[in-house]
Amino acid sequence: MFVDNANGLVYRVIPAPTRADTRKAILAAVAEANRWGLTGIHDPGASAATIGIYEELAKAESYNLRNYVMLSDPGAPGSAVVLANPYIQRGPQSALYDGHLWIRAIKLYADGALGSRGAALLAPYSDDSSNSGLLVSTPQHIEAWAETGLRTGFQINVHAIGDRGNRIVLDAFDSALRKVPKADHRFRIEHAQILSPEDVPRFARLGVIPSMQATHQTSDMGWAEARVGPQRIGGAYAWRLLLNTGVVIPNGTDFPVEEVNPLLTFHAAVTRQNPSNQPAGGWYPEQKMTREEALQSMTIWPAYAGFQEAILGSLTPGKYADFVILDRDIMQVPDTEILGTRVISTWIGGKRVYEAK
Repeated sequence: MFVDNANGLVYRVIPAPTRADTRKAILAAVAEANRWGLTGIHDPGASAATIGIYEELAKAESYNLRNYVMLSDPGAPGSAVVLANPYIQRGPQSALYDGHLWIRAIKLYADGALGSRGAALLAPYSDDSSNSGLLVSTPQHIEAWAETGLRTGFQINVHAIGDRGNRIVLDAFDSALRKVPKADHRFRIEHAQILSPEDVPRFARLGVIPSMQATHQTSDMGWAEARVGPQRIGGAYAWRLLLNTGVVIPNGTDFPVEEVNPLLTFHAAVTRQNPSNQPAGGWYPEQKMTREEALQSMTIWPAYAGFQEAILGSLTPGKYADFVILDRDIMQVPDTEILGTRVISTWIGGKRVYEAK
């Protein structure tokens, strides 16, 4: 088993895909996203080569998504490799090619995943007392990029799953903001899965957005409590705790880790049940979202998390005409019927990009 950084031992000897292979895969993925009703995505951790293909397709009006792209960790700020990165040189870019590409964020990685026991915890795993997880980046690296982002306008978004991983990121953001105060930075923590109670209010206090994925809860609920025990589980997938502090929670599927279907996200957010509607009443149901919150978490809140709320995220005069037509009203049907919903058509900028056969 090769966990997190050790993956490099394998990936470095796998032949890289050709540019043509990558282009073909991107077009197939865009079509699949449209089929499930997606008009836009946040793409955390893209290489310069991949972004170049996005730009080529968008210039040719062949890219049927609005993509908020995050550059994958480019290296140490100020290093030769970072200074040579063309997307760092260009600086933050917004709404390129009639609003199809944003290139104004950087994705960093604090720790690993809970399932592999790679998420960094403040105390050992309840089911592995010799292990507290691991860090993928140093706290100093995260803080250095946070400072750089505040000075250059790049949004910094950091993967953090364990309570130690989340605390390290919050500490790094806090320290950077003391040195370079900025009110509307919209820094993000991606996943924010396991939180210590004292860290929950820090998101609102620091202006940090917890970007979470509801289907992680339904995928993980069978073993998550075994990993962290009955006390720490109270801060796990804690949507209501965070919402009650006044933050927004942009919600996504995290595909291809989970399935691309956003209706799974909506169903999980409002029920905390798997697609078979189990467990009865939902897993720790006090953390559920309302349907209104779940809808916002998939529309206007992600738009806010990407500095796009003036042109995306709601059907409002002056915004792009991006919408999906469903065969039923997911705000009204019984919980058990949500996942039976079928996408009739998907529209981006008033152009139909998918129609059901």
